[in-house]
Amino acid sequence: MERELTTMVNQDGLKILTRSYLHGIDLSAIDKAWELAVSVHTDKKHFSGSPYLDHTLHVASTLASMHLDLDTVVAGLLHGVLKEGVKLDDLRNKFGEGVARIVDGCTRIANVHYNSKLTHQADNVRKMLLAIASDVRVLLVKLADRLQDMCLLDAVPAEKQREIASETRDLYAPLASRLGIDWMKRELEDLSFQYLHPDEYLDLVTRLESSLEERQRYVDEVISIFHDKLAESNVRPTRIIGRPKHLYSIYKKLIAQKIPLERVYDKVAFRIIVNTVKECYEALGVIHANWSPVPGRIKDFISTPKANNYQSMHTTVVGPRDHFIEIQIRTEEMDRVALEGVAAHWAYKEGQNASDNDAKLFKELKRLVKTLQEVEDPREFLESVHGELYAPEVYALTPAGEVKEFPINSSPIDFAYSIHTEVGDHCVGAKVNGKLVPLKYAIQNGDIIEIVTSKNQRPRRGWLELVKTSRARSRIRSWLRREEREKALNLGREICEKEIRNYDTTLKKLVKSGHVKLLLKDLHCNSLEDMLAKVGSGTITIPHLVRTLQPPEIRKEIEEQKSVEDGIVVEKQLASHAARKNGSTGPAIHIDGVDDVMVKISRCCNPVPGDPIMGFITNGRGVSVHKTKCSNLLATDPQRWIDVEWSTNQESSHRVEIQVSAENGKGVFAAISTAISSDDADIVEISARTTPADTADFYIVVEVGGLEHLQRVLQHLRQMEQVITARRI
Repeated sequence: MERELTTMVNQDGLKILTRSYLHGIDLSAIDKAWELAVSVHTDKKHFSGSPYLDHTLHVASTLASMHLDLDTVVAGLLHGVLKEGVKLDDLRNKFGEGVARIVDGCTRIANVHYNSKLTHQADNVRKMLLAIASDVRVLLVKLADRLQDMCLLDAVPAEKQREIASETRDLYAPLASRLGIDWMKRELEDLSFQYLHPDEYLDLVTRLESSLEERQRYVDEVISIFHDKLAESNVRPTRIIGRPKHLYSIYKKLIAQKIPLERVYDKVAFRIIVNTVKECYEALGVIHANWSPVPGRIKDFISTPKANNYQSMHTTVVGPRDHFIEIQIRTEEMDRVALEGVAAHWAYKEGQNASDNDAKLFKELKRLVKTLQEVEDPREFLESVHGELYAPEVYALTPAGEVKEFPINSSPIDFAYSIHTEVGDHCVGAKVNGKLVPLKYAIQNGDIIEIVTSKNQRPRRGWLELVKTSRARSRIRSWLRREEREKALNLGREICEKEIRNYDTTLKKLVKSGHVKLLLKDLHCNSLEDMLAKVGSGTITIPHLVRTLQPPEIRKEIEEQKSVEDGIVVEKQLASHAARKNGSTGPAIHIDGVDDVMVKISRCCNPVPGDPIMGFITNGRGVSVHKTKCSNLLATDPQRWIDVEWSTNQESSHRVEIQVSAENGKGVFAAISTAISSDDADIVEISARTTPADTADFYIVVEVGGLEHLQRVLQHLRQMEQVITARRI
């Protein structure tokens, strides 16, 4: 570790460390905080078994070693007191608003656990990000707390170790990187690696240690050569450092490139520290004059700093003995910022305002939180958290010189949305380095990009295949959802008005009379808009809507007529059942221990082989078969349910209705029909209508052999360029 964290045994040692950089500041708050911590934590143990007070001192010492302000150090001592019953108002009165806010934020996020596979955790992660956005010092205390926990993780069971390590690697290490605290990011990753992949970790440590002497000789040799070559050009660095790359970065390279350790040549990174920016460029020239640079690995973060204020010159060269070596060249101040990040120019130091760089970093952090808060779907939210915390690999510039960071293979659409949602929504192309490029262009390092927009442009579904940032993806999805809902609302209104006119009324009259409330209750809708959208999207089918609109006496008459029709179906199935007993191919449904019973497929949910099913014993009309999640079945008496199953030897066909929404155009009807037929499904019935949004909605009854057959048909339809959605009704 490049920074030695001083271990404090008492509050006096903590005060000595804090006084070393906070000159002329009253530190009595540390004494008061220690007294309060002792009063609530004296008998409490950390999960490692050590006294909890030791843990709080380590956290506060870490924060002091980062030269943070007094409020943050005090909050490190007190970060657990609210959970022990101390009142927030008491903290505010004793230590001020700043300390109270930080401790409150730390307490609210103490039980946040991040796991990208558990969507119910999305709200907890949202709360954590909001707490961070309100005061970034909350995150600094949490990072120091997590670092101390990781150092003592061997005291918990293996399963808990993996859970905490995974959370640290996926959430806290990237957040440390976001703040530019490079040393902490590396430590958190290496500690996580140790518990997530213990065998690989031990193997890598053993093999690296076996070559330690050889690598140290090589480092000493290269540093000596660098000094000589730079001196020949009158460049005199203040120091040159050669350090092994941290273990997790080597491991990731082994996995990504699928190479053995022996072929990882840049296991050591060299850092050349000089006095001025001018010398940075001069040193780069000397290095490239003596050793061949690797194309694509030269990055100038001095003229175009990263969003977290990081500045340095990067290059990879084929160095002495033909080994690939990575070299970073920077000034002393740049080196301090590279290691300490936000703590290097701390905005909360007494009597100081935030620097422009800090203000920009905090603005970026709040933009990150705002972006994530706009994502409603929990799975999409957690995917976005991971996407927003990526390690950027490509750096491009606006014409004004502002640096934007992106994952590799990002497109101009990603760039457009990084500027503003409106720019992204209306993006039609881009000028890269003065030349027009298509939207599928992959952004390269150093590109100067100007977005071309048109007020007539709108996001397209195909854009989702081009973008790499979660910000762009969430904005596009959001627009498409709004558009689809608007289309569904318009179509639903059109359908409802048409059907309601058959009953000599209108939607307006239903609302005015209050009858619409009964309609919404029968259809399980929260509002009129909800009902219209569900009708338009097909969630509420037209037959279902019509049945709900019908007066009770008409509905009864129709049900009786259906019973007669169902009887015909039953007779057909009984004939098939008898044929099966005689050795012929049988019906789809089998009931254990029961023979010659009337069985019919329910029309309300139309189950097909492969669907989970349940039988319902009707009054004198045999057994009706429903999908197990059918709302009509679930509303009946469970005592009349009977277990049924699909016969394994059946080869019958089953009718099912699907809805296909497609772009309206010449030949789309024929293309859809051909796609269905090519999957050996028969079209029994088809109807279509166009919508105000110039799409065509097809309602198709097809005969399929079972669920797998149906899914194959739908998948084929969804792959068609003209098709927007294809689903089972």
